[in-house]
Amino acid sequence: MITQDEVDELVDLAKHSELGDPIDWGLLAITEKQAYQMMASNVLEQINGLEKEQQTYVAMASMTKLLVENFVLNLKLYGGEKMLKDAR
Repeated sequence: MITQDEVDELVDLAKHSELGDPIDWGLLAITEKQAYQMMASNVLEQINGLEKEQQTYVAMASMTKLLVENFVLNLKLYGGEKMLKDAR
């Protein structure tokens, strides 16, 4: 069973990584707190369902995928994908 304290701790850690690249929450139909609470609960449920030795690798793989998605999204938002194509 996942506790609210576990969710809150994960939310606090995740929010620290947003400090350098804040999200404009005013454009969304969900609050920052709702989004973080929902995602943290989901992550904890998924990780807690795994064997201990699998948890670290699944977490690192998930982090890598999210970083790649964020990288590509930022390139698209700022026109950087053309710059990368030209560099090939």
